[in-house]
Amino acid sequence: MSTIGKPLVLSAPDPRSLDLIFTDAARRELHARYDVLECEPSALAEQSDETLAAVRYIIGQPPITPETLAAMKSLRCIFNVESNLINNMPYETLFERGIHVVTTGAVFAGPVAELGLAMALNLARGIVDADVDFREGRELWGGDGNSTARLLTGSEIGIVGFGDLGKALNRLLSGFDATIRVFDPWLPPSILREHNVEPASLETVLSQSDTVFVVAAVTSDNTGFLDRKAFARMRRNAAFVLLSRAGVVDFDALMQAVRSGHIVAASDVFPDEPLAADHPVRKLPGFLRSAHRAGALDIAFKRMGDMVLEDMDLMDRGLPPMRSKRAERETVSRMRSKPVTNN
Repeated sequence: MSTIGKPLVLSAPDPRSLDLIFTDAARRELHARYDVLECEPSALAEQSDETLAAVRYIIGQPPITPETLAAMKSLRCIFNVESNLINNMPYETLFERGIHVVTTGAVFAGPVAELGLAMALNLARGIVDADVDFREGRELWGGDGNSTARLLTGSEIGIVGFGDLGKALNRLLSGFDATIRVFDPWLPPSILREHNVEPASLETVLSQSDTVFVVAAVTSDNTGFLDRKAFARMRRNAAFVLLSRAGVVDFDALMQAVRSGHIVAASDVFPDEPLAADHPVRKLPGFLRSAHRAGALDIAFKRMGDMVLEDMDLMDRGLPPMRSKRAERETVSRMRSKPVTNN
């Protein structure tokens, strides 16, 4: 129960913790300004009516039933610090009541974009394979080691999806003097042109790119939409870099496209995580693997806490949240990403 004069924050950010997303100084500020009640996500509905009525903010994405929400008469905002919007609460009622649902996922855009660029450069220049060959004494020197090498500079690049991650990736690619085409059916062409990229169809992005970056969220409209036919449209020896969620891809079809030698690929995400020890992608030549670590940096996690505190301060003063990204009523129920199990 909240102390008089001190708003109540309910913290249920599983699998993340307050220690993970707040610096020591920010954690002290949080407790100085708010009463903080920590509970397991499943225990939210077990709180007393008096406690629920006093909650001003939720940190996390616990399941919320319509009955529990009705008891939360002071609720102003749900801070989703997992960053995957899951269909586990009555969003329509939240919007009708003017309760904000926000995500701190923008903190991952820069780190993920950097690793994605590194993956693309590796696929173009064979850096990891050349290092392994060197360690094992079978290195090829000079031009002999560059038989399949190519440049990103001056190449044709496609991006599928243009949210925070797509924009961050585009900024990093701006120095490569490349032609960059983007497919994102949720954005008008004018917004894409403002970012100096060419709006394009999915067909064009796939068929006219030397490198394709996939940064689209999983929705009810696009699950598995990058399938066997999509990979067949890609240029031979093109690179495919998957950075958002594996659910947008038919993963078996992706592996087959790599296995056949048609394309090379890299991925930071997989259909099931952690991945089974005997999963065939582990030993697939031409496939660069990363264990969903692109955004999992401490500096990114700590930025979440800063965003939460800044937005709480704004709302305490009767202003809307500005640092976190607000969920939209037209799209939130269409999100289909799996919840994370490892930070």
